[in-house]
Formats: sequence, C-alpha cells, structure tokens
Amino acid sequence: MHLEDYQKFDATGLAELIRRREVSQAEVFDAAVAAIETLNPSLHAVVRTRFEKAKHECDQVLENSVFAGVPTLSKDLLMALAGEPLAFGSASLSAWCPKQDSLIIQRVRAAGLVVMGQTATPELGLMGITEPKAFPHPQNPCRKGYSPGGSSGGAAAAVASGMVPIALAGDGGGSIRIPASYCGLFGFKPSRGRVPLAPAHGEVWQGAVVEHAITRSVRDSAALLEQINGMAPSGPYPVPRETGYVDALSASSKPLRIAVSLGNFLSYGLDTQLSTDVKIAVEKAAKALADMGHEVEWCEPPVDGDALADSYLTLYLGHLAADLQWVSQQTGVPVHRLAIEPSTRAIGRLGAKLSAKDYELAKRYWHEAAEQMSQFHLRYDALVLPVAADTAPKIGELYPSAARERLMSLLAVPGASALALKAGVLKHLAVDALSRTPFTQLANLTGQPAMSVPFHVAANGLPVGVQVVGRLGEDKQLLQLAADMERHGGGVLAMKCLSNESNV
Repeated sequence: MHLEDYQKFDATGLAELIRRREVSQAEVFDAAVAAIETLNPSLHAVVRTRFEKAKHECDQVLENSVFAGVPTLSKDLLMALAGEPLAFGSASLSAWCPKQDSLIIQRVRAAGLVVMGQTATPELGLMGITEPKAFPHPQNPCRKGYSPGGSSGGAAAAVASGMVPIALAGDGGGSIRIPASYCGLFGFKPSRGRVPLAPAHGEVWQGAVVEHAITRSVRDSAALLEQINGMAPSGPYPVPRETGYVDALSASSKPLRIAVSLGNFLSYGLDTQLSTDVKIAVEKAAKALADMGHEVEWCEPPVDGDALADSYLTLYLGHLAADLQWVSQQTGVPVHRLAIEPSTRAIGRLGAKLSAKDYELAKRYWHEAAEQMSQFHLRYDALVLPVAADTAPKIGELYPSAARERLMSLLAVPGASALALKAGVLKHLAVDALSRTPFTQLANLTGQPAMSVPFHVAANGLPVGVQVVGRLGEDKQLLQLAADMERHGGGVLAMKCLSNESNV
C-alpha cells in the first residue's frame, strides 16, 4: 500500500478495506511505519515507537474487529503500556515503566487498533502547547514553525500529517479540542466518567480529565467511543456502557435550540483578544447551523468566567503538587531534586502552599458552575463558542521566557510561595496560562461533552475550529450534530495539511 493511498482514508475506511481483503493488515501496518519514519524526523510528533511489539500485536488482530488492525498512537501521559516507558513528557520519568496496561489501552486493542508508539506532550500535560524540554517540540503540519497546541499536540500532529488516521488523546482543560482546532481536525471530549482512567486512577484533576482521541472524521470518533466507553469496576462514576454512537450519525440531528457566543463571559479579565478569523469561524458555524434548521440565538451563559479561571487554577496547582509527590514516590528522588522544568517546579511550590479551605472552595465553584450550566441547558441543547482566541501560535511564542523562569526560581526562597499567593499571583498565572485559551475549561469543570469542529481557514493558512458544548451525558446527540456540521462544511481541513508537502 503506497503512502499516498494510506493517507486517503480515515480509520473506518482502512478497516473496511482490510475486511474486504482489498489490502492486508500487514500492508496497512507497513504504510504506517513508512509514514512515521518519513514524517516524524521533521515533525517530532512521536517520542518513541514500538514497531516490533506492534507487529506482533497486529498479527493477533481479528479482521472482523471494529478497526481490524488499523494503526494508532497513544499519548505519553496516563496511557500505560505494561513494562514500557511512560515519561509524562518529563525527564524525571524518562526511565519509569508502569506495571500494567491502562484500561483504555486494553479496550483499544480489543477494538482492533494497533498502538505503534507514543506521542509528545508537555511536561505532566500542563500546557496548551507541546514544548517539553526533555523531548523535541512537535511541529504543526499545516504550517512549519507553528505549534500543534497541547497537551495532545503530538497526537494532533501525527493525525494531521497522515502518520496515523486516529490518535489517542486526553483533555483536562482543552487538551483535545485546542490541538484539534489548531490542526484542522475533529476533537471530542466525552462527558465526565464516560471513559475510565483505571486501573491507575479513579479520576484525575477531580474528574476534569477525560481520555478519547483526535481524528480526521466524526465517524472514527464515534466508533472509538462506542468501544472504550463505560465505567471500570472500580470507577468513581456510575456511567454504564452505551451503544448507538455510530448509528446516531446516519440520521440528521433533530432541530435543536443552539446558543452562540464569542466567549466574552469566559475571557473577561484575562486580556483575551479574539482574532478576526476566530470570529468568522464562529459566525460561519452559526449560519450553517441555522441553515440546517436549528434555532440559533446569540446568548451568554450565566457563568462567572473570573471565578471559573481562579477555581480551575487553584485545583490545577493543588493537583500538580500532589503529582510531583507521586513522581517522587515512583522514582525515589526527592521532590526538590526532580529533573523538572522551572515553571513546573514553581507552580508545584505554589500548589503545596494552598490550604485545604482554598482547595475545597474552588471545587465548590465547579459544582456551582455545573448547576448554572444545567439551568442554561433547560433552554438550549448546545452552546457554540471559540476553542481558542487565535490560530496556532509560533513555537516558543507562549513558553515562559528565560527571564520569567528566573523569576519563577525565586519561589524556592523560604516563604516566597506563601507570600506570592497572598500577593495575588494566581490572577497573574490565570492571565499567562489562559488568556489565549479561556474557552475550553468550562466543559472540564462541569463535566459536559464538548468538541472542536474545523470550520475555517485563516488568512495565514492555519485552521480554526469552533467549539460546541453539549448537555451533560448527551454525548450521542453532540456527535450526531457533529456529523451534520461535518456534512455542512466542517471536517475537511485536515486534508489541507496532508497535501501541503512543503510544511512537513
């Protein structure tokens, strides 16, 4: 199978070819190896490969399974492969190997996907860009020198370039939707608890983190979710396995009442500047939805964006402090001697100084926001808003400067972290971390399903996705709407990256 033929198909299409015996599993496998070996040296999407083990696993896949031996990639974060490195994007865990597979890996394999390797992520998945100091930085296949976003930036770069048609990804504050938007792909974040994080974790970031995938088509996303959803035996959320995600795509969505916003309620106080192209993308999506027969109304949800950002970052700090303690336990290295980036160390120190009261008050606001959105959804079935304030940034544009890192290192001074929190450093962190991407955390905090659908190409040639947030638990309805949007102009931008050879 030639590389250009391999890249024409999504995962569902490749699986159909295999089942019809038009190509063999071995031919598809070899094409994926060729794609990764050809493209990755310049794109740096994949941090490690496992071709020999993957070939053995491919030989065991049944041709009548859902994905029939189609190649995929897992993320170098949380997605454990027993006895194989899982570095979390950090030098501190470069030699660490988990003892058992994650449940998502088990379910992915049972569905017939073959894991070819692991994709790049920022250290501990902390940033909306993928620029870890321990690994090369992935390039956006749509334009060289630009970031594919984060934290699932490696996954997005791999799919957009045609290395694999589908890559596993995780989302704790937008980490599926942001890279999908930056790379012209479809990115779906399921409802809280829909995809388990067992056995290593019951929940991560108080349930904000959900794992799924970045894909070139809605049908691939639906087919995968059908195979991996459903609670683990030890899971903290009673979310039984659902079916019917793929079948829902074949019928047009019933007329819905859809709210549209430019996200001002979330970006207030964060110095966010929305680009013209992002506004155009949202307006195009609103018009397309109206043309499809939905009732569209411009409306701002009743959520306090300032409080949302503060509560998100408070728990973010607290969990990082706990994560660093976990890394220390796994490696036997004291926290203060871990090989971590200055920004990670500084944020961890701030988190260690938070009180239980601060942490609990932040979590209570998550519940308040969830209640506000549940009331909002009594009137509206879905909410359309931006994914990010602009197209993909240049590599290095958003990473803390050397001067900022030196300032962060001052938090090592005894008492400095506590003083920094009292001085309101959390607000400065919010502006630094969220000003470009303040729109995606809402769905993580409330637990709602949300997605990025490609809908526009900016003047600089980079894709722009629009975000759609659905009612809690209504993943099927949201995917059905995504399929309609895909048919009406979304979901075609990834091909632009594949065809732009000069960028890769």
